[in-house]
Amino acid sequence: MSQPRRTPRRRAWTVLTLPALLCVLSACSGGSPSSEGVEGAAPSAAPTPSGPPGTLFDNFHYSGPDDPSLAAHGWQVRTDGGGPGIKDTWSTTGAGFPSDPTAQGGRVLQLQASTDGTKEGTRQVEVQSTGTNLFTGTYAARVYLGDKPTSGRNGDHVVETFFPISASDASANYSELDYEYLPNGGWGSVGPQLDTTSWFKADPPDRVTHALKKRVAGWHLLMITVMNGKATYSLDGKELFTSSGKYVAREEMDVHFSNWFIDLPFTGGPRMWDMKVNWFYYKAGEAVSQADVQKTVDGFYSSGINHINTVPKS
Repeated sequence: MSQPRRTPRRRAWTVLTLPALLCVLSACSGGSPSSEGVEGAAPSAAPTPSGPPGTLFDNFHYSGPDDPSLAAHGWQVRTDGGGPGIKDTWSTTGAGFPSDPTAQGGRVLQLQASTDGTKEGTRQVEVQSTGTNLFTGTYAARVYLGDKPTSGRNGDHVVETFFPISASDASANYSELDYEYLPNGGWGSVGPQLDTTSWFKADPPDRVTHALKKRVAGWHLLMITVMNGKATYSLDGKELFTSSGKYVAREEMDVHFSNWFIDLPFTGGPRMWDMKVNWFYYKAGEAVSQADVQKTVDGFYSSGINHINTVPKS
């Protein structure tokens, strides 16, 4: 079962927009045609967003964790201390943006967690947005979940996650909506399982959760729709779980992708676990179907758009 994150997350407000971009399909909710999208273009001092309103999209076409465009587009790789998992082992070394022939567009964000069974030999990885003001609407990510290590012995209690979360765990309106895949289980479960969890409070933990008890290795479209007092989780278009009442988003959130270890059940040589993210899409204030999400994303790819952010700032 999902646990409190207990993370002293660092927040940095950054410029999040590009110069004017091409509009795409009618599914983009009324954006009008505009000028070209440029991969890796540096943001201007006073950029004017253009394109479908209330939209955040990124397909992670970056050269590495130190690529200036990564920060300019509102992403950061975690390097601070704290948990969850093996505390104080967060590192940029596991974050990369390699080519991948199995991915749409051929590029991914790779999150590679590694360990040799000791804290000193453990590296966890997390990439998060900053200051993105995401609240009601549709969250979608095409994610590759690893079922076994890419190298080394199997058996680690690894957690591969996608989740929107409040900027502060101490917020009076704390909000967190989790996907967590545990291929080998953890917290007393033998796994495999995909947990979907909606939080009301981090400390003391107050949440509702649902476990899909099956292997879900490979590429999947993970979606969370937050509308009309409900948070609905779906996997490849199939609804998994809906929470309501106090277990919904109550304030703006950032989105995180992370790959970490619950504990270190054994030593015995190095091993690596890969999680990959093909793209992330958010549409403010609208419930978008899986088909329309994919149609819109296809339009971004065909138009050569790698990043767009027209989500209004608070």
